[in-house]
Amino acid sequence: MKKARRLAKISSETAAVAPVKSWNWWPWAAALAALIVALEIYSPAMHGPFVLDDRALPYMTPNIEGAPLRAWIGIRPLLMFTFWLNYQDGRLDPFGYHLVNVLLHFLGSVVVALIAARLLTWVNVEGRKRDVLAVLAGALFLVHPVQTESVAYVASRSEALSVLFFYSGLAVFLYRGEESMGWLRALISVTLFGAAVATKEHTAVFPIVVVVTDYFWKRGGLRKNALFYVLVAICGTAGAVMVYRVLGSTPTAGFHTGEFTPLTYFYTQCRVVWTYVRLFLLPYGQNIDPDVPISHTILEHGAIFGLLAMAGVLVAAWVYRKRWPLASFGAILFVILLAPTSSFVPILDPEAERRLYLPFLGLTLIVLEAARRLKLSQIVGAGAAVCLVFSVLSYQRNELWGDPVALWADAAAKSPHKMRPHFQLAYEDYAAGNCAQSAVNYEAASKLTPPRFDLLMDWALSLDCAGDEHRALDVLHNAEHYDNGAHVHATLGMVYAKLGQNDEALQELTIAERADPAFETTYVYRGNIAEAAGDRAGAAREYQRALHINPQNPMAREAFARVAR
Repeated sequence: MKKARRLAKISSETAAVAPVKSWNWWPWAAALAALIVALEIYSPAMHGPFVLDDRALPYMTPNIEGAPLRAWIGIRPLLMFTFWLNYQDGRLDPFGYHLVNVLLHFLGSVVVALIAARLLTWVNVEGRKRDVLAVLAGALFLVHPVQTESVAYVASRSEALSVLFFYSGLAVFLYRGEESMGWLRALISVTLFGAAVATKEHTAVFPIVVVVTDYFWKRGGLRKNALFYVLVAICGTAGAVMVYRVLGSTPTAGFHTGEFTPLTYFYTQCRVVWTYVRLFLLPYGQNIDPDVPISHTILEHGAIFGLLAMAGVLVAAWVYRKRWPLASFGAILFVILLAPTSSFVPILDPEAERRLYLPFLGLTLIVLEAARRLKLSQIVGAGAAVCLVFSVLSYQRNELWGDPVALWADAAAKSPHKMRPHFQLAYEDYAAGNCAQSAVNYEAASKLTPPRFDLLMDWALSLDCAGDEHRALDVLHNAEHYDNGAHVHATLGMVYAKLGQNDEALQELTIAERADPAFETTYVYRGNIAEAAGDRAGAAREYQRALHINPQNPMAREAFARVAR
């Protein structure tokens, strides 16, 4: 009895002096620091305007003000829903749209760290070393300059949001127990997969990824996780139908693009894949619009060497999968995740940095394979140095994204023989009021492509803005040969009116009205002529005709208010 009391006393004293396990605060501190770093790196672009396809999204649609949610939701419903939320909050203020992209990117980096931590545990890396390597994986994803296009470009929210859902679904799958997945975990993972596909179609490879993961790591199997794989198969089938519909309707992807056949696109991608790898390792020469020569045969531009190198890497990944499991799995994962955009399905732009966003995880795992063999101090030192350099490069890249003129000037310098960079540079110069320089760049673009109506019209407007109305007329008359409609004749009327040739101006506006009575700008220009002649009542009638067609027309609203006063 006394012995029992002594043991109880010793036990109670030991409990009293035993240290209480402290709260593990450092992951939260690391996440907060990562968020601050992300906001700082992307701050130049966050304060920049919309660029390129940003202006083609639903929030730019005329008369979208007050439209119901269903008017926004078409393909990629979850993506469009986020744009709808942005519009409700800040209308057309780009800052809110950019901020959401950065926050999604930050969350994606957190999920990358969680995935890395799980896989590191499977290769017997534990404790602080595992935690540091996982943070390194998330940091690389967060600060790498090649990610800039996917985050700073509002239209590329499709990448940031879909990949966040995809990685989250994969993380839920990886963190299951050794036994079969419960129905709740299976449902959550599949729901996240469905959300990813509903955001962007390239994530439809999720079923392949989970099957390969199960087989590679031997962490379950089809029988143990039958419920999960049945749900994945159902969702994957629905995703495949969605992909088929999108490819059939979009002019920039699918088998009807005209620029590529499936084989020529594949041959070209055999080279482009290695450009992505180089950008990951050595991120220099980034370009929003690279000029990529097409490989029409397997031998042209060395496509065969890219194909052989890719095959060699995959063979090595399989042969050495036990010695270098993270690198082997990463290489296989990289190829699978890149396949939707870089295999046989033609896309009008053969290369885009944002396409590395989803497969980035695969290359990160290869880096972790090498890093896990280093000492902890070496990992911390080398990792901090690399992340610091990448942060500086990312900030510099974001400075370009915050200034569209500088961004497209950079692209035009790097792709001097490609029309689009010069065209977009001219557009941004015009928007910035640099009319003379805009006309120069439109002329440069016109020499790199067969005559195009839209280019000729924009070029004429820049010449008119620069005060060179006579040359603007010459360009407009050239545009008539490609589209003899209301737009060109109304613009001719506007330029003739500026030159004081009102008879010619009214004649052109009459032709424009006959071509398309619903082209509201015709009546705005006719009202301008009446107003300049002192006929305020006649001007008001013309402005009202324009407003009857489009009550939101800013030129007509401003002009009508002016004559009404």
